Amino acid sequence: MADAPQPSVRAWQRMLSGRRLDLLDPSPLDVELSDIAHGLARVARWNGQTHGDHAFSVAQHSLLVEMIFTHCNPKATADEKQMALLHDAPEFVIGDMISPFKAVVGGGYKTVEKRLEAAVHLRFGLPAHPGKDLKAQIKKADQIAAYFEATALAGFSEAEARKFFGQPRGFTRDMLPIEPMAATEAQARFAQRFTEIEDERAQEGKSAR
Repeated sequence: MADAPQPSVRAWQRMLSGRRLDLLDPSPLDVELSDIAHGLARVARWNGQTHGDHAFSVAQHSLLVEMIFTHCNPKATADEKQMALLHDAPEFVIGDMISPFKAVVGGGYKTVEKRLEAAVHLRFGLPAHPGKDLKAQIKKADQIAAYFEATALAGFSEAEARKFFGQPRGFTRDMLPIEPMAATEAQARFAQRFTEIEDERAQEGKSAR
């Protein structure tokens, strides 16, 4: 007797925009800024283990990283700033997995993450992935943001944070907008900053002609 057919596993995520994003083979055509901003504003950094009335969202973290990146790289192009802002964009679908758990899960997570990153970047006319130097610059900004998030919000001592994220140079806590904000505010600010950088990209494109 033949085995009964097995139901297919659903590998797509339905978005509020109405898009269905395939996690295994994501298409840039199914990526919308509204879904990214909405999702990231509702994904909590540090698994939600932070002080404050609101979770510290990935959207707010992304704004912080882009701000630090731009400060550290004043000659950065608008494309580079946009990739800094979108550096955690895949998490609007797969969530923010803390580093210790990523190490346990292994390569499968990174494969899905890279495919989503490419789909997001290509949707907005960016290179599929940042080059080695740009990736290192964004990572540096990410580590600076993580240090201050860890010490100001997540209960890390300065010594503990230095061990994991290094000692930030050129920044102090009072320079950074790190007070957790409501999801709706983080969503709006993320979308606004994206649009501002898109305007910069358009101006740079005109100047290059």
